[in-house]
Amino acid sequence: MFDFLNPVKGFGITFTTMFRKVNTEQYPEEKRPTAPRYHGRHVLNRHADGLEKCIGCELCAWACPADAIYVEGADNTEEARFSPGERYGAIYQINYLRCIFCGLCIEACPTRALTMTNEYELADDSRENLIFTKEDLLAPLLAGMEPPPHAMRLGDNESDYYAGPAVAAMPVGGDPAVEGRLNPAAATTPRSGPAHEPGRAAE
Repeated sequence: MFDFLNPVKGFGITFTTMFRKVNTEQYPEEKRPTAPRYHGRHVLNRHADGLEKCIGCELCAWACPADAIYVEGADNTEEARFSPGERYGAIYQINYLRCIFCGLCIEACPTRALTMTNEYELADDSRENLIFTKEDLLAPLLAGMEPPPHAMRLGDNESDYYAGPAVAAMPVGGDPAVEGRLNPAAATTPRSGPAHEPGRAAE
């Protein structure tokens, strides 16, 4: 009976919103903190002795629905050891032109090598600069860490890094004081572009 009032009802929310105070954020001068579990820029974490946590299993690349991650694993040797165990991530790239920041990659990682930070300022005017390489993603060396390659310092074998006494010396998984750090060199050093396979990550 009163169907002619339906268009007026539809504009009710519009009219009430018109008289509300506009909330203007002064970005980038004033930056609001993100949520604690915000999905931002990725970081490749290290063990407490500096060895890389990434074992080159490629599970993150398989889990990525956007095909934004490219990984090539390689074998560790006693002369050149980059991670505990047999393999490490020799080539690691994330294409932020494709990444949808869903977090499935960090859920798939068996060693918590890959985590996501609160960093969201990733805009760039170069497509190549948005393809982050392993050097861009690696966490910086903290006090007591030694740059790889080097021998295992926290145990005699791979098991000691995950289930042995050395676990007590490792940073707690998810600790923002250790994980989620940005690589200062990556933020200040001009990047010349990725060293990827042609046609793979830059598609």
